[in-house]
Parts: sequence; structure tokens; C-alpha cells
Amino acid sequence: MLSTVVSFFASLLVTLLIIRFAHTNKKMLDCDLKGIQKIHAVPVPRIGGLAIFVGAIAGCVAVYLRVPVVGVWVATLLFSAFAAFGCGIVEDFTKNMSPRRRLILTMVSATVAYFLLDAGIWRIDVPFVDLCLSYMWLSLPLTIFAVAGVANAVNIIDGFNGLAGAVTMFMFLSLAYVAFQVGDVHVMSAALVMVGAIAGFLLWNYPHGMIFMGDGGAYFIGFMLAELAVLLVARNPGVSAWYAILLLIYPVVETVFSIYRRKFVRGVPPGLPDGVHLHMLIFKRLVRWTVRSRDARAVTRRNAMTSPYLWLLSLMAVIPATLFWQSTLTLGLCCFVFVTSYVWLYAQIVRFNVPAWLILQRRKSGRRKAHPAQPPVLVESKRENIM
Repeated sequence: MLSTVVSFFASLLVTLLIIRFAHTNKKMLDCDLKGIQKIHAVPVPRIGGLAIFVGAIAGCVAVYLRVPVVGVWVATLLFSAFAAFGCGIVEDFTKNMSPRRRLILTMVSATVAYFLLDAGIWRIDVPFVDLCLSYMWLSLPLTIFAVAGVANAVNIIDGFNGLAGAVTMFMFLSLAYVAFQVGDVHVMSAALVMVGAIAGFLLWNYPHGMIFMGDGGAYFIGFMLAELAVLLVARNPGVSAWYAILLLIYPVVETVFSIYRRKFVRGVPPGLPDGVHLHMLIFKRLVRWTVRSRDARAVTRRNAMTSPYLWLLSLMAVIPATLFWQSTLTLGLCCFVFVTSYVWLYAQIVRFNVPAWLILQRRKSGRRKAHPAQPPVLVESKRENIM
């Protein structure tokens, strides 16, 4: 736990310093207030990933001082993550790192971890497939694809204050718990270091959005999350491979569904950003109209009100994964239930059939009287073809 405390305070302090001095260099700020996925009213520092990375390094040092062998293992994992983190932080500063380059560099990180830590997908608990995965020529590309995909998926869900940070922190806590259950000190230590680093950043990010984790933070966290899930399964035969699948299913389903929607429904490149992710739809059709005021404080409040919906959605996967980490059949059924629930919820919101229990009550602003009409977003005449 000492490593968690150290990484927490290191991240907390570095985040504070970034917030304090970011306005002296505009390259540190997200000044795009009108982008299709932008939900903030003033320029905000977007290099919170740097604080998370520094916090993780500080936590790694604390682990090394107590258990040198484990500390070296965690340091090797952080070294492997450097390319993934580096491509994201360069994008945060320059806004000139293409998605393809970021994907390739994240694949480089996955390859390094594969050979340095034996971090490979060797089984998915399907007999014939597991036999094929015993060969490196199949295991290596699958591992690289999966790790890079999860890192990109975390970047995709990083759309609102506290969303990606809290969701991934739940996942790291689950990894630490299961690692503790099977006696894997290495994975547990690395997971707890990440919990502390994210928590230190999250105190400044949620609810007021004083800083964003940016691509550097999203790619780093996503890489670490994917690698620890792979390593936990690879190092411990008692942990079902479907534990990792269910644990990470929310960002993965969001990404796969986004690719399908863009390429096959809307006919646009899969890498092109759009405003119809599930978290964006929840903001537009459930949250945005609850606060009538349009000043900066109201924008921040609406932003923060969106994330708890997705926290609960992610916990629908994280909790059963944590409880049934040994049972492949139960985990598989939970995966099916989650995907079905996600598609159903998305379809209901798109078709303006939002369940009543999801709708927040409108808040009055000042002395203005609430209009008796329906919320604007629920009476739009033109429905986008996004299913």
C-alpha cells in the first residue's frame, strides 16, 4: 500500500504544478472549444498523462525499495510502456501525431513487453484455439493487436471529466484483488501503483475538469491495463481468460461498435471522430437539458453529470468479473449480457425511447420558469442514421 500512497501524492503534486503553470505555454492547453467531441468552456491543460506517468514511476521506486525483484519487474513494464505513452504525449503537445503512428508505437510497446516479460496471450480457454496459441507466430500478433486495441479503446472513452479515469481505476482495483487472491505480487503491485497515480490525477479532473489526461494518459493507462490483464492470465492458470475479456469489455465494445458504425453505417473512415459514442449520446439526450444555464460553470456541471452513467455501466462488467474470475462459463454469460445491454441501451437512446428511470429532472436556473415543452433534445425532428 505504500507504493499506492507514494504514486498518489506524486501524481497529485505534479498535476497541481501542471495546472499552475500550463497557461504559460499554450501547447499544454486544449484550446479547441468547438470540436465535435469538445465539452468544455475554457482552455484546459491536456497533459495530465504526464502526472500519471510520473506518479507511476514514483510508485515503482517505492516498490523497488521494499521488494527489489518486484520493483525491477514493474520498472520493466513501465519501460515497455514508454513508446505508447510517448506517442500520446507528443500528440498532446503538437496535435500532429496521426492515429496510425500512435497505433504503431503502441504495438511497439506491446512487442517489447511480449519479449521482456513474456506478456503474451497463450490461451482464451477454448481448447482448439488454445492449441494454436501455443505457437508464437499466432500468439504474438494477437497480443499486439489486443494490447494496442485496448489502449486505443481507453482513449476513445476519455470523453468527459472523470470517465476514463474512474472506469480504469475500477479495473485496476479488480486486477489487484484477483492478483492478491492468486498470490501474484508482481501484478498486484503494478495495479496498485496505477490506482494511486490515477487517483491523484482524478482529484483535479473530476468534477471540475481542471485538467485532462490527454492522449498520453489514455494510451499509457490503456497499455498498462491491457498488459496487466494479459500477464495475470498468462502467469496464473487458475484465472480464466474470460476474466480479462469481461473486465475490459466496456471500452472494447465501445470501440468495436464505433468502427462498425462509422465504416458500415455512416460510410466514413473508422478513425474519423464523431459525436455519437454512447457517452456523447447520454450527454446530449439525458444530461444536457437538465441544467438550463449556458455559462462555463453549467457546462462543467453537465460534463460531470455524464460520467456516473458510464461508471455504472462499466461496473456491470467489472463486478461480476471480480466475483467470478475462476468461472469461464459464468464470465462468458456475463459478456453476452453486457453486450446485449449495451446494444439495447444505445438503440433506445438513438430512437428517442429513453427509459424514464434514466432521465434526470430538469434543474431551474435563476428566476426563469421552466417551459412546459419537452426538452429540446427529445423533440428533434431529424433523427441521425447512426445504428
